Amino acid sequence: MFDVFYSGTKPNLYSHEQLAETIEQAQQKCRTRYFWWVNYLSDYSQFDFLWEPVPWESDQMHVWPSQHQENGETRLVPRAPYTNVNRNHTMIPRSKSVPVIGIDHGTGLTIKTERNTRYINDYLGTLRRILSKDNHEYVWVVTDVCDYTNFDFTWHPSEWQADMLHVFASDDQKFGDTFYVHVPSFLKKSENIKLLEWFDTINFVDITVPRKPMPVIHHNYDSQAEAVGALPFDGPLALYTNCDFVSGNLVTIPLWRTETKTIVPLSAGATSVIVPKSAVGDIRTQLYDYPFIDRTHRVLKEQPLDIVFISNGEPNARSNYLQMTMYLANESRYTNRVHLVEGVNGRVAAYHAAARASTTPWFFAVFAKLEVTQRFDWTWQPDRMQQAKHYIFHAGNPVNGLVYGHQAMIAYNKKLALENTGVGLDFTLDQAHEVVPILSGTAMYAESPWMAWRTAFREALKLRASLPDVENEYRLKVWLKEDSGAIANGHWSSKGAQDAVEYYNEVGGNFEALKKSYEWAWLESYAFVKRSLVADQLCTPPPNRSIRDR
Repeated sequence: MFDVFYSGTKPNLYSHEQLAETIEQAQQKCRTRYFWWVNYLSDYSQFDFLWEPVPWESDQMHVWPSQHQENGETRLVPRAPYTNVNRNHTMIPRSKSVPVIGIDHGTGLTIKTERNTRYINDYLGTLRRILSKDNHEYVWVVTDVCDYTNFDFTWHPSEWQADMLHVFASDDQKFGDTFYVHVPSFLKKSENIKLLEWFDTINFVDITVPRKPMPVIHHNYDSQAEAVGALPFDGPLALYTNCDFVSGNLVTIPLWRTETKTIVPLSAGATSVIVPKSAVGDIRTQLYDYPFIDRTHRVLKEQPLDIVFISNGEPNARSNYLQMTMYLANESRYTNRVHLVEGVNGRVAAYHAAARASTTPWFFAVFAKLEVTQRFDWTWQPDRMQQAKHYIFHAGNPVNGLVYGHQAMIAYNKKLALENTGVGLDFTLDQAHEVVPILSGTAMYAESPWMAWRTAFREALKLRASLPDVENEYRLKVWLKEDSGAIANGHWSSKGAQDAVEYYNEVGGNFEALKKSYEWAWLESYAFVKRSLVADQLCTPPPNRSIRDR
């Protein structure tokens, strides 16, 4: 029988097998016409080691494939220099695996490994730490985030890729979590690099390893930041959701380094968002406290916000309501539910009634004086990655030309609205809020003298109380300016603003006196005394109902 040589781990096939570092070294040691080059991973139970080549192939090196590569590391090599390589041989299966070592992200490895290490910060440092203590030539490095139930650990690279770093995709993410490593070359090549991506010989293998489903944390917080602070998780990633969510990894986030471990909202309003463990320590009031966010994955659709139309006797309430619902009906993509709240006395009570009518955590509050623009996008969503807040849109003022949040549509947070007892002069501004510079419509508030006066009175009172403020000071000057007469009842708007400033000065800015403007009865009596104005009659409500659904 011919001599037998191997490299690395001893196969224990024959008593006379010898260790050699290379084929060339084996040729020098060989004392027979040919020698076998074998490995400890192949299954030789059906192989005939007495085989010899036919005479016309006697000067060739013969190579047997495995089920994975054309070179399965079984060869018959002439001791003398050979002229060609013959690969026309039947397959010898690989039946064993190189050693498996593990990286634990915090959930625990469920497959057998020789030893494990904790993941810290990135894969480059973690791989160097665990491989620096390893004496094997090749190893698998696996992680607890992947499911290896159907993975074939007998895989090996081609001879041309022997010293490369082989990376197996995790789901659809090519920067995966499973590695086949030639230990000596990895340690040498990685000495002076800062990122694993900079490793000069990476082979992204076209074999996918599925990730285990990440934890799905269902909650009823309106802010994802609140949920993250209150509901901890194990492992590198979790999905926080306050809607119905079917478990599954819709997006696979690479874990190679901190910068790739991004927060990923899965929809426009972030009702479902993936949060990496590395982000938790940074988050205080909003997910934006963490610097690495990927907003490119809009794979989920969200429930549209309810619309609540609030009316208190405005002459144009019916026409504005019908026009808004017509716009909605003409667009099949709008499926928002519409509720109508009418004749509720007092601003706070009206807002609370609107909040109770809503079936969604936020709702569009549309005030009866607003003529909604046909271009408004009713699919808009609040940003749940921030703290819960109200969102104030813009509206145009046809009397004085101002465009800002006055009389505009507001997306109210239901919980906040119900908690608000109206401690300040402006219900919305009393709580966390944000201005959204999107035009929601035109504030048609001068349909009657009473409407024009009371609207201007309340707004001017709030603007005067907010001073000093450069922007509000400008707005107040515009409200106080005498009307040109271009719009009917427009002069009542300037009179209402003038009366508000006069009243403010009379009471010396006393808060309790200013807050009387919240109540319709006080406004009616003050308008009558000041201007002999009589309030409009309330619009006739729907039969036997103060709230109705579309």
